Amino acid sequence: MRSTSFDAAVLETCVSAAVAAPSIHNSQPWRFRLDPETVTFHVRVAPGGGLRHTDPEGRALHLSVGACVLNLRVAMTHFGWDPVTQLLPCPEEPDLLASVRPTEPAPSGPRRGDSDLYGAVWRRHSSRFPFSDRPIPPSLRVELAAAAGAEGAWLRFPEHAETARLLALTADGEQRNRLDADRSTESRRWVCGDPYAQADTGLPWAALGPQDSRERLPMRDFTAQRHPDRLPARVYETAPVIAVLTTEHDRRTDWLRAGQALERVLLVATAHGLRASLLHQAMEWPDLRESVTPGPDHAHMFVRLGYGPEGPATPRRAARTVRDARAVSG
Repeated sequence: MRSTSFDAAVLETCVSAAVAAPSIHNSQPWRFRLDPETVTFHVRVAPGGGLRHTDPEGRALHLSVGACVLNLRVAMTHFGWDPVTQLLPCPEEPDLLASVRPTEPAPSGPRRGDSDLYGAVWRRHSSRFPFSDRPIPPSLRVELAAAAGAEGAWLRFPEHAETARLLALTADGEQRNRLDADRSTESRRWVCGDPYAQADTGLPWAALGPQDSRERLPMRDFTAQRHPDRLPARVYETAPVIAVLTTEHDRRTDWLRAGQALERVLLVATAHGLRASLLHQAMEWPDLRESVTPGPDHAHMFVRLGYGPEGPATPRRAARTVRDARAVSG
């Protein structure tokens, strides 16, 4: 599909696609500004964006923004443009995390793969529910790893013993978060207490999912209470498939690249009918994060993958509310 002009409707759709990306606690810590002269999207940290206690360094914030940048690129490609992306384009503006400019595609046309992922942007939801024990084909694992590689990251699938160790680290991080008064209070603030509340951020009760009755899979308890009446226990998959997302370096640009790689992996998984949820608890504690990988690479996320129920949609801010007042909408 090729748009003849970058008009207001296309702008609105591209921003909506970006906003559909996952973010820590569904905080949606981004804002967008369009430079009318160069038709460049500037992606910034939203005022007050981020979680001060859970994510003091802003690692998860950068991953979240990276994911929204990938969606923005996919949408531009869908409309026939070739997006040119710069990460941290202006050192004097630390809250400006990326710029994305649509350009005319090469004679060979835009990247077909990105355009094919456009439909998955709208279908992707985290699923914190039990998966089946149906195996993921080796060819699909290779494709998911290639998706991460296309964004300068690595995705590896550890064997059973290593998976058990990583889940133990996750359980440790989960317990620490629950016992930390500041983090647990912060987490609860992002849970929508009223299932009928019209909130545009945070997590409704329906999206939280249950807890593993066998306590093998440490799903995040956003309520930080482990209350059986609020989060009932169910039996989860016997052998969880956990993929580890890493990068060679650990700079802010690498966090943004990891976010783009994560979202590309999630979109490819969605396109193939896989469900996914994110296990980030171990990444929120420096000693646990550093113990994830024995080599020189740096871990950013555990991705749980499998076949199972589609997760419920979580609320999103309307595109008009995340555009800077100085943005031009066509």
